[in-house]
Amino acid sequence: MKDYLSLVKFAHTIFAMPFALLGLVLGLVDAEIGSRWWILLLQVLACMVFARNAAMAFNRYVDWRQDLQNPRTVMREIPQGIVSPKRALAFTVVNGFLFILTTYFINALCFFLSPVALLVILGYSYTKRFTFLCHLILGLGLGLAPVGAYLAVTAQFSQIPLLLGGAVVFWVAGFDMIYSLQDESFDRAHGLRSIPVLLGGSKALQLSAVLHALCAVLIASALWSSNIRYPSLQFLHWLAGVAFIALLFYQHTLVKPHDLSRVNLAFFTTNGIASLLFASMIILDLLLV
Repeated sequence: MKDYLSLVKFAHTIFAMPFALLGLVLGLVDAEIGSRWWILLLQVLACMVFARNAAMAFNRYVDWRQDLQNPRTVMREIPQGIVSPKRALAFTVVNGFLFILTTYFINALCFFLSPVALLVILGYSYTKRFTFLCHLILGLGLGLAPVGAYLAVTAQFSQIPLLLGGAVVFWVAGFDMIYSLQDESFDRAHGLRSIPVLLGGSKALQLSAVLHALCAVLIASALWSSNIRYPSLQFLHWLAGVAFIALLFYQHTLVKPHDLSRVNLAFFTTNGIASLLFASMIILDLLLV
């Protein structure tokens, strides 16, 4: 189990999981479902875990030959023989099936949309082979979290979860560009595509900042819409937005084109804290309404 949790980098659920829980709470505020809320909570958590397990295991399966040649990734589980490619693929299939099965017990809309969600999150693994927009596809996969969780409760789309989902798309795409700076030389040498390969390190960082500015606009729009829809909200949701946006741009002070020593601090620590702070503060504000 430890090997599989390491394979899928289970700790990285810290990025999308808080937004999924935020989408769930928004749905609970909008819909009266009584005591069934805890069942939906477990179902949404299960969907998040199964979907992410499938996506990460499939990514490791698809990329294992490249990982074997890349000094940064050669110590991963498949190149090291800790988990075989066949077992990684089997793990993907099992988790994908459990994801779809779980949505069946949530509602019909989630069930019918579940293959589309899987197509996005699994398809991302191939995008680096043919498009420089791979970062946005990754962002789209994680951006489904708040929207899907809201759909699990209400079975209908709504503006605020969609704005949050859009914000996650640009947030994730931006920090993935920063993270991919580490592989710029390797990707270029092996014909793989990314924004750093296309534009170079300096311009990739600039474009990442632009995407994070778009994320900030969508976050502000979501908070403004929340303030209108839930007029009893206090100051916490605005404080959450300020903290998230500040951390969003703080990470750009940590990484320079020729100094990647603090990429992990920018990628994991800063974004993890931003996600947890933002979602938890807004959830608390919603529960105090």
